[in-house]
Amino acid sequence: MTRERIRQIEAKLKNLIIYSSLTGNTKKVAEACHSISSDNWEIKDINESIDVLAYNKIVVATWIDKGTADLKSLKLIKEIQNKKVGFIITLGAYADSNHAKDCITNVSKAFEEGNNQIISHFICQGAVDPKLINWMKNLPADHPHAPNPERIKRWEIASLHPNKEDFENAQTWFNEIINY
Repeated sequence: MTRERIRQIEAKLKNLIIYSSLTGNTKKVAEACHSISSDNWEIKDINESIDVLAYNKIVVATWIDKGTADLKSLKLIKEIQNKKVGFIITLGAYADSNHAKDCITNVSKAFEEGNNQIISHFICQGAVDPKLINWMKNLPADHPHAPNPERIKRWEIASLHPNKEDFENAQTWFNEIINY
């Protein structure tokens, strides 16, 4: 069977974008991607019932918690086996930071444990949960996550994301997944 014929068959199979969103950032990016997809792409909230075996390609959109996907996403990722996958990450850190690179590595490892083929990933800065900011504001000054001028500036910049440019970049990225 030729590669083109395989692509034609796969194009008819169901595909899934599933998102976990704490503040709404991740949901917005996932929805922006889904808005350019064809009928064979579904989008679901992680709290819905999901049979990952029913899908050909799966994109997991997750927010970052403690350097990796949130717990619900990690649990779902462990259920995904031998699939073509992509993932979307939203986080309060800069998308090109060392922390972001570590997050990509950690989420990639979680997918690789299930013998999945990672097609690609997309990372986007997003507004930090106000509850988390309030918690950090009460930390002692010598705590590694206590507010400082650089961190406060990053929170302010993060509050402007995701924005129109982020959504457009996510859609460009998602076209790679669609056409893979």
